[in-house]
Amino acid sequence: MSTPSGGRDPAAQTLPSVFAEIGYLGPVEPPVVVRIYPPASGLATVRPASERHRVSIADMRQVASEFSLDVHGFACGWSPTGFADYYDEAAVRRAYFPEVSEVVRVCTGALEVIVFDHNVRSGVRAARGEPGVRVPVDQVHNDYTERSGPKRKAEILAAAGRPDLADRRFAFVNLWRPIVGPVQDNPLTLCDARSVAPGEFVATEINHYGETDLERPRHTGEIYSVAYHPRHRWYYLSDMRTDEFLLLKCYDSQRDGRARFMPHTGFVNPACPSEFVPRESIEARTLVVFDEPL
Repeated sequence: MSTPSGGRDPAAQTLPSVFAEIGYLGPVEPPVVVRIYPPASGLATVRPASERHRVSIADMRQVASEFSLDVHGFACGWSPTGFADYYDEAAVRRAYFPEVSEVVRVCTGALEVIVFDHNVRSGVRAARGEPGVRVPVDQVHNDYTERSGPKRKAEILAAAGRPDLADRRFAFVNLWRPIVGPVQDNPLTLCDARSVAPGEFVATEINHYGETDLERPRHTGEIYSVAYHPRHRWYYLSDMRTDEFLLLKCYDSQRDGRARFMPHTGFVNPACPSEFVPRESIEARTLVVFDEPL
């Protein structure tokens, strides 16, 4: 397994790029709310008003090893996997979660890594109504906020029976991997955390509904939507293979200047060839606890 190392600033280099439209938060009045319904319900996700902006997205393939979680908010790595049952939730939790935990532990130097959730995305399978499968996200967001990060940490530690970790520095890090490759039609794009100002993050309530109750949410959380600014710097890893992964830092409890939140979204790639394999991907969510005081 190769791990992200960081180094000289790749943002200062000239990289190949594409121009694509991505969805930002439009002009809205609070409260800002997202409602996500199960695919089998036939109900579309309800999102706040959005606006499309054409941005330059640099291909970091040439300098992938130079990005780091603490500086940029994301990193790239290589780790072959023999796991294949991505659409079997029980198998994912039993066999894939331990693999993710070890990869993230090695990459971050963490004291403990708890893998607590995942999602699989495939536009083709979602259109067929396969349970638990969602379409790629097409809206700039970050998975946690100042408020929801500590709340979710407390819930996860309680469920895991690990109150001994409550006073340690923690982060939420997602591991994103293609299920099939190469990913060409709808890659993930990541925003250099240093290029986003705090006021551009907008707290957004997110409600997830289950198959059995479409009136009351099964789970309610809070994410950040993101307002557009031309200074944002976007990157993607072209032609991602199944033996490659991306790490996304969505929260860090440390406030010493390191990256804490990192906007990201899928995008329609204008450089996609006419013949391609439709994107399928899995994203595992982890709570990373460090051997440092909170």
